[in-house]
Amino acid sequence: MIGPAPAPSFVADTARAALAWLGGWWRTLHLGALVLVMALSPSSYQRDNRHALARHIVLDTAPVLLWFTLLSSLVSLVVIRIVVTTALTYGLSQYALEMLVRVLVLELIPLTAALFVALRCTIPNGAEIARMRFRGEFDALRMSGIDPISRELMPRVVAGIVAVLMLAAVSCAVALMLSYLGVYGFTRGGLAGYGRVVGQIFNPAVALVFGLKTLFLSLAVALIPMTAGVYGVLVKGMRTRADLQGLVRLFVVVLLIEAVSLMGNYY
Repeated sequence: MIGPAPAPSFVADTARAALAWLGGWWRTLHLGALVLVMALSPSSYQRDNRHALARHIVLDTAPVLLWFTLLSSLVSLVVIRIVVTTALTYGLSQYALEMLVRVLVLELIPLTAALFVALRCTIPNGAEIARMRFRGEFDALRMSGIDPISRELMPRVVAGIVAVLMLAAVSCAVALMLSYLGVYGFTRGGLAGYGRVVGQIFNPAVALVFGLKTLFLSLAVALIPMTAGVYGVLVKGMRTRADLQGLVRLFVVVLLIEAVSLMGNYY
């Protein structure tokens, strides 16, 4: 009869799992610091690297900007209609605009833009990086005297950051315009009150939290899938456990950023 596994074996397995978990976070931080240093270094923007960076920015931003703006506008119109109708029903119309700006601009749109870019751009880019490593293209670049991090990885990370910031900025501007139209209609009579309410919402503290939240979301969705692509191993083109852990790590970081931003805005 086989008894239960001894306690030392369980402790060893738990220690190995904890070390692997910490190692994954350390690799993410290390690669992120390396790529960000490269992105801030003028020597990284040689001619070929500039062309690769421009190409990835265009490919990751231009095809999705229009569609995401239209989709976010449609969702914003639905939310605006629900909020305005509910506020009028309960006699709280004076709070409708503030609620719309806080819900749409401060919370929903930056988070949605980050997740959209992750699913549409950075996660596929991370899988592409893994396939390039699997085919030996990184080693071929090194043999040619080219740094694969600066040529292939850094442009994709910067493009992911730019895509999130661009989608969030354009969609937030459209949401602000639609919120004004939903509350005041096609008239200029509400511009003074509208500006006062938006200014009260975006005080220095809230504006700082909003900017940092959007920036950290863009960094998370741009860096973490790339880490999974660099350090993960492909077996016959299939994702490994490390790649799936990278995806879980991404959504955990996104949730943490959102929770911290909520605490900063409302506590």
